Amino acid sequence: MIDLSIHDGIARVTLNAPERLNALGPDDLRALDAAYAEAEAAGVRALVLRGEGRSFCAGRDIAGIDPATDDVSGYLDGLVTPLLRRMSAFPAPTFAAAQGAALGVGLGLLVATDVVFVAEDAKVGSPFAALGAALDSGGHWLLVSRLGPHRALDLIYSGRLISGAEAVAGGLFSRALPAGELEAAVSEAAAAAANGATQAFLASKHIVAGLRDGDLDFWSSVAAETEAQTALRDTADYREGFAAFQQKRPPVFRGR
Repeated sequence: MIDLSIHDGIARVTLNAPERLNALGPDDLRALDAAYAEAEAAGVRALVLRGEGRSFCAGRDIAGIDPATDDVSGYLDGLVTPLLRRMSAFPAPTFAAAQGAALGVGLGLLVATDVVFVAEDAKVGSPFAALGAALDSGGHWLLVSRLGPHRALDLIYSGRLISGAEAVAGGLFSRALPAGELEAAVSEAAAAAANGATQAFLASKHIVAGLRDGDLDFWSSVAAETEAQTALRDTADYREGFAAFQQKRPPVFRGR
């Protein structure tokens, strides 16, 4: 079950199946995609993704799956990948709060989110060694790009799960916090972003995505920064930011 609420320009998307650790079946993925589409259509200026209960997302819901007839490609290529693409390209800053398990497709949801806060005792990694399956949903890219090939394969071969604190120390995510502080910290960060210069944030989001995907080298990124700054000059928030600085007052951004 996926819940969506929108208030003060912030969408809150909740994975709400705590009895199965928010594991995701095909219908859940479709509902999650629809929630992001609805939030985008509403023009929100920030989005928070969270999981209800003791875990963020334990991955794919494999209860009742028969390996002999499992439509792996339909699940991954047909549902997971389009969802991750939508999440990654969402036209506002996105935040995730992850406690407990963040595994498999659950890990992929975090990869596709801009800013990820995790509980210090969260469990992150590849549990697939016990299933005879391969890590999916972008997990290989995350582990190799942040931890290097040796540590990535150590985690994959062993199935060892690392804590949220260890994951942040290794550069996987943004911040590790005590579990009891997670929701408040993410809400505060999302509220700050929702009141910020949205178009400037999106320009940086686009450049970071280009660097992540290898579409931009150093000099191309410099050129992209110049192009972005030139376009931002004509926005209301750019003018407001300069005026507020010159008048020695806090800026009031409208996201335009």
